[in-house]
Amino acid sequence: MFRIRIIYDHILPLNKLAIAQVQAILREQFPALTEKEIFLLPDKLGNPLKYRFRSLLFIGEDQKGQVKGFAFVQHEAELKFFYLDFISTARKLTGRGIGGALYERVRLEAASLQTLGIFMECLPDDPKLSPHPVILKQNKARLKFYEQYGARPIINTRYETPVNPGDDNPPYLVFDDLGRNIPLPAAVARKIVRAILERKYAELCPADYIDMVVESFQDDPVRLRPAIYRKLEGPALIQARIPEDKLIALIVNDKHDIHHVRERGYAEAPIRINTILRELEKSNLFSKLPVKHYSEKHIKAVHDSGYINYFRRVCQNLPPGKSIYPYVFPIRNNARPPKELPVRAGYYCIDTFTPLNYNAFRAAKRAVDCALTGCDYILDGHMLAYALVRPPGHHAEYRAFGGFCYFNTNAASAHYLSRIGRVAILDLDYHHGNGQQDIFFRRSDVLTLSIHGHPRFAYPYFSGFADEVGEGEGKRHNINYPLPEKIDSSAYREILIKALQQIRKFKARFLVIALGLDTARGDPTGTWLFSAKDFETNGHLVGSLQLPTLVVQEGGYNNRNLGVNARHFFAGLWNGMFNRTPHLPHSIRSNIK
Repeated sequence: MFRIRIIYDHILPLNKLAIAQVQAILREQFPALTEKEIFLLPDKLGNPLKYRFRSLLFIGEDQKGQVKGFAFVQHEAELKFFYLDFISTARKLTGRGIGGALYERVRLEAASLQTLGIFMECLPDDPKLSPHPVILKQNKARLKFYEQYGARPIINTRYETPVNPGDDNPPYLVFDDLGRNIPLPAAVARKIVRAILERKYAELCPADYIDMVVESFQDDPVRLRPAIYRKLEGPALIQARIPEDKLIALIVNDKHDIHHVRERGYAEAPIRINTILRELEKSNLFSKLPVKHYSEKHIKAVHDSGYINYFRRVCQNLPPGKSIYPYVFPIRNNARPPKELPVRAGYYCIDTFTPLNYNAFRAAKRAVDCALTGCDYILDGHMLAYALVRPPGHHAEYRAFGGFCYFNTNAASAHYLSRIGRVAILDLDYHHGNGQQDIFFRRSDVLTLSIHGHPRFAYPYFSGFADEVGEGEGKRHNINYPLPEKIDSSAYREILIKALQQIRKFKARFLVIALGLDTARGDPTGTWLFSAKDFETNGHLVGSLQLPTLVVQEGGYNNRNLGVNARHFFAGLWNGMFNRTPHLPHSIRSNIK
């Protein structure tokens, strides 16, 4: 199996190994490169402001993680162009189609980001400029390769003027307009050429040389050299599709419906999952993946063993179809739990409406498996995963269940990811994420944030106040935003932007979203009035963090708009993650930079 994926950073262990292999290919295939240039590759991925380009590393690898080829690209979002810095296969793999597959993936990305096209340098195929036969032959082969895609040298400029008079093989500037045949204005070309020369070659090119080259672009629009290696039968159009590495991994709890509480008024029903799935099927953003099995140690990392063992035992001993509800709460002596298991439910519960039944443990355990499957997908180098699960989890504390929640899926996921780097949990449910707060209250490696209805009127009533900021090492690592019973979407977004700024300040490497859709208009458990468009806008804001993100489904109980709102949230999240043009007011865009 061969796959192409984009590496955006150098943090994940998988990415570190791939980057090391790319550096080895650079040493083999580009012997003129200095060791310093090769060494700086990870830094270019991690510091776009420093280099004034956003760097993208495309790698082609086999199922064992062996890199067979790569392309390194600089993206300039304001001027809307790609600059192809390097493209190469590993030694002895030339001619096997790897280079073509990589370049086609680069073209697809350039088109999807709405760039003007791809610029690159190629050594000349003119014997007057390249007098050495072996090098000339290589130059011709390279230009022939790009010409099949419609990419050709820009002519009638002084770009190929040697910086040092007398040097041979000065490069052409080649342009691929992505098959759109749209003229490139001279004024735009001059800005692009200046950006390339000043940002990449400032140490080599004097200012007067750069001015001379830039001013030589006088043809308006710029002209490309006619095809000389093959007849161009038409533009090399790009088939519109979403690459596999940019799809959202969708992991559905395939055992959620065994937990079906049929009591009248119980809102957390299986229909919720099916309603969301029907709408997601209308989108082309998802790739449904099977659920993996994980050890209980990942649950024990965030929950009390006594609670886990109790939960398992009571569920095993209940007859199918029967539920028990807590009704005795031993707050005066919680060190001596009652002997009878049904009575002991209150020893571990925070309310009277979350039942225990035969399948609750199995469904909750499977929900955690779904989320951890999504984590592994992210650790495999992808950016987005969605655990569509029930029962929900964000009200489950270290040693207590409640609010329809039994195991805290978000907390298990955050702990799992925290061995690699800092994690932020952003809870967007209408109700406070008391579970994450309780579990991570004394930890500094996981930042917990919750935007919710104020606890004076919203469940769970006893937590979610603004002054709950963490303790010990965790001080100032728990942030609550309790909001009024009525709030419009623009005021909410101001709070969301503040929360995102805190995540940036924390320098999180991963993001876990506790997605509550109960902030929607008409939800029976909430009082806010968010529309589908609001969910899309909020999703775009969150995606603009461009962090590897796991979304875990929490609340949302109005089945008339539940699926539509989910689909719009993920459309916004995906667009924000991958730099699609946001349909946001300028005042909002300026605050998320």
